[in-house]
Amino acid sequence: MIDVLKSENEDVIDTIQLNMELEKVKKYIDILDGREKEVVVGRFGLDLKKKKTQREIAKELGISRSYVSRTGADEDVS
Repeated sequence: MIDVLKSENEDVIDTIQLNMELEKVKKYIDILDGREKEVVVGRFGLDLKKKKTQREIAKELGISRSYVSRTGADEDVS
């Protein structure tokens, strides 16, 4: 029983920490222009949706995959 409670507590703490970190990122992401912001948010799943590949983002936005890479969102997030 204690293990279950400990596990649930850790999940809550992880969720709170993630939300706090996302709030910090949101403060700074506003310095990006609209398209750059869309790329970064989609690439890293900052909108709490599934992380997208460079190819998916490029197709959705009608831009080249190399542009997605140049925004700094070229880290492998698989």
